[in-house]
Amino acid sequence: MTREEILQVISKVFADTLDEDNIVLSESSKADDVEGWDSLTHVQLVVAVEKQFKIRFTAKEIQSWKNVGELIDSINSKL
Repeated sequence: MTREEILQVISKVFADTLDEDNIVLSESSKADDVEGWDSLTHVQLVVAVEKQFKIRFTAKEIQSWKNVGELIDSINSKL
């Protein structure tokens, strides 16, 4: 998968999880940039991404992400 394809899948996961169809993500998007993305929904988003890609993240990986691009890097490394 390309980074763009992964971003499209993540965008759909975010839209479904946050129940917001108008979410526009980029690799530089951070939690502060997305309405409804708080610490509680972060856990839901991580679980949903793991299910979608059939992968698992470590706690260290999850804590290291500063933006969506770093999430994509982690997904890419597991595919």
